[in-house]
Amino acid sequence: MGVCPLARMSLLRDNFTGPLHPQAQPEVLTCTCWRAPIIWDGTFDPDVAQQEAVQQNLTIGLTVFAVGRYLEKYLARFLETAEQHFMVDQRVVYYVFTEGPVAVPRVRLGPGRRLRVERVARERRWQDVAMAPMRALHAAVGGRLGHKARFVLSMDVDQRFSGTFGPEALAGSVAQLHAWHYRWRRLLLPFERDARSAAALGPGEGDFYYHAAMFGGSVAALRQLTAYCVRGLEVRWHDESHLNKFFWLHKPAKLLSPEFCWSPDISRRAEIRRPQLI
Repeated sequence: MGVCPLARMSLLRDNFTGPLHPQAQPEVLTCTCWRAPIIWDGTFDPDVAQQEAVQQNLTIGLTVFAVGRYLEKYLARFLETAEQHFMVDQRVVYYVFTEGPVAVPRVRLGPGRRLRVERVARERRWQDVAMAPMRALHAAVGGRLGHKARFVLSMDVDQRFSGTFGPEALAGSVAQLHAWHYRWRRLLLPFERDARSAAALGPGEGDFYYHAAMFGGSVAALRQLTAYCVRGLEVRWHDESHLNKFFWLHKPAKLLSPEFCWSPDISRRAEIRRPQLI
């Protein structure tokens, strides 16, 4: 991935953790060419992030889409591990989008943490299945969730939290580096390249490959992102293409390292010290 120029290291700051310490991870890229931080374990002070979130009196939204077998197989584990690790001691509202509200498991929630279930239709076409979470999120941030939360993160349900996932992950717009692709050269990244697709990126375009399993930001930023992704245009490759096109046009304010959304199927890597979500 390369490393950040030394001249920029002292300038890196994060709106929740204050000054960052990229020298703690000298073997990886800790900033982008547009001066956005890439958050790795050891480069921030989690206590400072926690204090800042408390001072801002935040409510944080976490949305998850659980339909079909994903509801029965994954949702309980997702919510139970979120209660252990996600934004501990912060006010959180979980939004579960599902076609089976009565099947949503009862999970004991801590103080200041709530669960809201929204019914959605179960789609048949794979293109509709892929875009349904974006449509549901777009409606939610434009409605009740947008009025209750200041920041919202959207995650895939077939994951579990394995480590502290705190306010250091928050920003105006947040993109997740893809665990399988963050070491790949740009030429090899699986961007949409079919020029007939609205999500296509041309030769030489694309900064990083971002994972749709985790993204977020402020309510206003998510409203803009989801509106772009649900314009009724279908991708020819897969559903992450619109997300990657959006973040090429509208650079994210913060990138999360692959530690924040890791795959246990990838062999051990020295720079992955403490996966938060697997």
